[in-house]
Amino acid sequence: MQDLKSLNRLIDAFEHLPSVGHKSAERMAYAVLNMDIEVTDEFAEAIKDIKRKVHQCPICGLYTEDEKCEICSDTSRDHHTIIVLSYPKDVYSFEKIGKYHGVYHVLNGTISAIKGIGVEDLNINSLIKRIEKEDIHEVIIATDPTVEGETTALYIAKLLEGRKVNVTRLAYGLPMGGHLDYADALTIAKALEGRKKI
Repeated sequence: MQDLKSLNRLIDAFEHLPSVGHKSAERMAYAVLNMDIEVTDEFAEAIKDIKRKVHQCPICGLYTEDEKCEICSDTSRDHHTIIVLSYPKDVYSFEKIGKYHGVYHVLNGTISAIKGIGVEDLNINSLIKRIEKEDIHEVIIATDPTVEGETTALYIAKLLEGRKVNVTRLAYGLPMGGHLDYADALTIAKALEGRKKI
């Protein structure tokens, strides 16, 4: 049977997406092959558009189509409090709850020796500049509770020691509706450390 080079190229392209293996990429490619030309044109244009128009905010690192993101531009937000996150998509978790009215800073990853990501690869220098320039009172570190997230959080906390800024870490532990007998020892230990008066 003849090898369809353009189909194989599309399968290879889909395999670049996270969590997409060869079989899933193959199914997607065949789905595209069965679409109307108008739909595939729109699909291709949408991909080109996102690469042309969307960029990271030069202040915080969030994605935006404007010169700077709507959060950095919003004067009604508390610009003295920053939540430090690993990735731009993490911001939406906080924005969904609607209880935080400060600003954000995206690191674009976490320190990871295994992946070869060092301090110089992260957006940390611009965080320090923001703290000095923008009169920041509190930095809330919200990296994931993983080895890499903890390493990054500790590095930033150490870096900010001696500066006139309050550095806090998101509390973590037992989830609402969870049961103690299902929780692992580390989760219970962290919940105990993060306890508060009621």
